[in-house]
Amino acid sequence: MPVTALELPEGHRAGERGLHRASLSIFLAGIAVFAMLYEPQALLPELTRAFDVTPAGSTLAISVSTVALAVGLLVLGPLSDRRGRTGILQLSLATSAVLAVAIALAPTWPVLLVLRGAQGFALAGLSAVAVAYLREELHPTVTSRAIGLFIAGNAIGGLTGRLLGGFLTDLGGWRVALGGVAVLGVACAVAVRVLLPAPRRFRPVDRSGSLLRSLGSAFTDPALLMLYAVAAFLMAAFVAVYNAGTFRLESAPYSLTPALASLVFLAYLLGSASSPTAGWLADRSSRRLVVPVSVLVMGAGLALTLLGPLWCFVLGLCVLTVGFFAAHAVASGWVAARAALGGRPVGQAASLYSFWYYVGSSIGGTLAGQAWQGSGWTAVALLAGGFTLATLLLTLALGRTRSLDPTAR
Repeated sequence: MPVTALELPEGHRAGERGLHRASLSIFLAGIAVFAMLYEPQALLPELTRAFDVTPAGSTLAISVSTVALAVGLLVLGPLSDRRGRTGILQLSLATSAVLAVAIALAPTWPVLLVLRGAQGFALAGLSAVAVAYLREELHPTVTSRAIGLFIAGNAIGGLTGRLLGGFLTDLGGWRVALGGVAVLGVACAVAVRVLLPAPRRFRPVDRSGSLLRSLGSAFTDPALLMLYAVAAFLMAAFVAVYNAGTFRLESAPYSLTPALASLVFLAYLLGSASSPTAGWLADRSSRRLVVPVSVLVMGAGLALTLLGPLWCFVLGLCVLTVGFFAAHAVASGWVAARAALGGRPVGQAASLYSFWYYVGSSIGGTLAGQAWQGSGWTAVALLAGGFTLATLLLTLALGRTRSLDPTAR
């Protein structure tokens, strides 16, 4: 007999051991996923030379993974609503870590791309279930902060993969760099396997319904549709800047080495701080205010990168990163909350948000390589600026949508 909502145990509250273990596990998982997914971003110039591909072609090392990840979300998100979150998450991390080792040994460019695609699909397991798991297993009073911590893990993972990749490339080349991040992935997978609390509040969705019909229910709310678009445009702008930014830093007039260029990814530390802070602000004020303000901050950072001095470019990346992670942290939690209040499958709604997030990454990253190759940084900034403006308009429209819960922010 299925467990009713009234019989479910209460979610983990502040100060409880279960909250600490769940938050730490998802935080570590976020580090592993983003380190493995985006490490090649710091290696793009090196991969261009090693495999004799163009700058635009080298971005496929990232885009092929994000496309495969987006496809995986459409499979693993609905599956998690029926089979549970923890098993998918743990298998995802273990498989991704094994593939990371294989990628470091890839003999040719086509083999590397195939392995990166397989890894992207495997990495979808975390993105498909993390927010849904936190919303189910934690008390509502701490959910936004925990999701913010997860996004902080994403930021730190992105920083670690890129920074470690840059320094290891200088020491031993791109294979050593990829191998180092593979070791990090294995370590995080083991830690999550040990720490992640067993689910207490998960209830499978009705297996008798059509998967496509169930998935389609997540498309029937206009606010959710706008949040999916926000995810796509946010990530398109962000990845466009960082993909092309590596080439700009290693080109004249800056001409930095891979290790020095990778230091710019220290800006991700600011993102790891801004995401939980934005979640805290959203809990106390309003998502409808925090998200557009964060997008405006992002746009201001992008404008700074157009100035000539290196310090202006770096400062601009820092400001842009703060705004991006703040907006993403609150928007991703908004999707889960909106889906739950509307009676829609939370896992599927969260997966669709992540699906469009990674579609945006693939599109923005690929177009940025072409923009850089054709017209330099000004074209990249204009491309990212268009995506940022579209995001701002969507967040303002979201502020006018009807809330499903008068007490929700």
